[in-house]
Amino acid sequence: METDVLEAEIVLPNHFNFKRVQMYEKYPKGQARGRHWKHLKQIIQAENFQNYPPNEPNYVNIESPPPMHPCKRICDITGFEAPYFDPRTKLRYANAEVFKVIRSLPSDYVQRYLALRNAAVVLK
Repeated sequence: METDVLEAEIVLPNHFNFKRVQMYEKYPKGQARGRHWKHLKQIIQAENFQNYPPNEPNYVNIESPPPMHPCKRICDITGFEAPYFDPRTKLRYANAEVFKVIRSLPSDYVQRYLALRNAAVVLK
């Protein structure tokens, strides 16, 4: 019985047919798979940014022109995309349930939500 087991271990291949051979050879057991991300410091060291023109945006010169697309409107309560706007409180909301919550908020909470969005307005 033991000789059969020893012979069977010798006959078994290193990888099975249902696995990809390329992946097994590319990443032997114990090596990390996937993409290795570079930090900003590594990118700056690898690139030669002195040769770029000063007005072209890159990792060193973050200044860039304003975007051409309008910014998305986000619900002040949930963080979802907000197609609706409450004219009384000036808060944006995503659905009717959030609208009920907005209408039940005290005015100081409404001011705090508007301050988070840098749209603080004195309500009447």
